[in-house]
Amino acid sequence: MKLVSWNVNGLRACVNKGFEDYFKAVDADLFCLQETKLQDGQICLDYGGYQQYWNYAEKKGYSGTAVFSKMKPLSVRYGMEEDREPEGRILTLEFEAFHLVTVYTPNAKRDLSRLPYRLEWEDRFREYLRQLDARKPVIVCGDLNVAHEEIDIKNAKSNRGNSGFTDEERGKMTRLLEAGFVDTFRHFYPDRKDAYTWWSNMPGIRERNVGWRIDYFLASERLKPRLTDAGIDAHILGSDHCPIVLEVSDELKQAGE
Repeated sequence: MKLVSWNVNGLRACVNKGFEDYFKAVDADLFCLQETKLQDGQICLDYGGYQQYWNYAEKKGYSGTAVFSKMKPLSVRYGMEEDREPEGRILTLEFEAFHLVTVYTPNAKRDLSRLPYRLEWEDRFREYLRQLDARKPVIVCGDLNVAHEEIDIKNAKSNRGNSGFTDEERGKMTRLLEAGFVDTFRHFYPDRKDAYTWWSNMPGIRERNVGWRIDYFLASERLKPRLTDAGIDAHILGSDHCPIVLEVSDELKQAGE
């Protein structure tokens, strides 16, 4: 079973930059999007065999998540606490064998003005995942807006303390993993350097691969035996992020059929 996650940074723009070609070529069972920047009715994508689920932000042209699924979920949840999630940052699909959560984690902002909110949000999100994990295994994917370790960022020293690489944000990521989750890419490739998922739009940055790895597939520890590979499709353009891929045993898919 193949899962894909991609922060498209505006789906309407990405569709004009090759999104559909990649979507059809990768043929994922579950395709998750972040930062769709859409409202209901602003786009129509008719992909045969896929059910679509959208969580729109109240603010126009901002945030938003979506999932395209070949499998029919048992339930769908929009946000952790629906009355407190106006930014469309989380979608949870429950299947027979696992929960799928796609997330667009709040950015602390360049001046770190949103760091306190970000840290409080992280605590709530971790507890939400723990509650899901207590019922059945969880696969989490999306833009977590943090480079966890120095290996996950090109210029670690000069970025220390910047948004997305503060000690506080990195510490929250550590606590999330310690709560029973595995970073699937590092599970397969613990020492791989220069593996990034986001690049600044400044000229020449992506060409020189001066990037950050801030997009992840995390999985419950007990799913380790069913993980088969994880990848980064850094050659795919269309956004300042690239798609990431997780492959897992077909047992998880078959359990939902």
